[in-house]
Amino acid sequence: MSWHQGPLVGFDLETTGTDVETDRIVTAALVRLDADGTVAEQRTWLLDPGVAIPEQASAIHGIGTDHAREHGARPATAVEEIAHAVAEVLRSGVPLVVMNARYDLSLLDRECGRYGLESVEQRIGGVPSPVIDPLVVDKHVDKYRKGKRALHALCDHYGVVLDDAHDARADAVAAVRVVRRMGEKYRSVGVMALEDLHGLQVRAAAEQSLSLQAYLRRTADPAAVVEPAWPLIPRMR
Repeated sequence: MSWHQGPLVGFDLETTGTDVETDRIVTAALVRLDADGTVAEQRTWLLDPGVAIPEQASAIHGIGTDHAREHGARPATAVEEIAHAVAEVLRSGVPLVVMNARYDLSLLDRECGRYGLESVEQRIGGVPSPVIDPLVVDKHVDKYRKGKRALHALCDHYGVVLDDAHDARADAVAAVRVVRRMGEKYRSVGVMALEDLHGLQVRAAAEQSLSLQAYLRRTADPAAVVEPAWPLIPRMR
């Protein structure tokens, strides 16, 4: 049985910003979809991130500072639960589907460090795997397609309904359904063993980053650096 014909677990974060070193988790979701596409299990979290949520971020995911402070869980408690749950999925061998994984998994890693918690990497004894990233896979299988590659654009391209963009649960479900379509459409990745698919993404993500870096250096910033590591950006020493 190919990986896309079995269960998959989607993971998504909504956050205070886009910097993995400084920003915080606001909401998180883990959603398991069975082979027939139905949602079998789900867990969601709302956190009080411990800082004010910028208006730009609130405008995207709809969670404001006052709401998070009133209804959100203590961040250390919630981050422990999220990291534990993610590690359990990875230990089970079920693929973890994460759109732009290097962002979400790295931010979770930094949150663990912030609160003195074991990281997912420490819990499982290595870099998170198996991970499937719709962004990396799509850029690999359809390298020259023009247009955006954000989740909503991938949903449009692959015929997946995204009911509530930037809701962590909805995004997690949509990411899983997108990679299933990719596995069905592109036999080159659909028949791969999970270990091989993970390794392909490590290489593809590095190549994609170097390509973007070269483009930025030519057109915008001669000193631009684009992180090549995937699915986890190493912590700065």
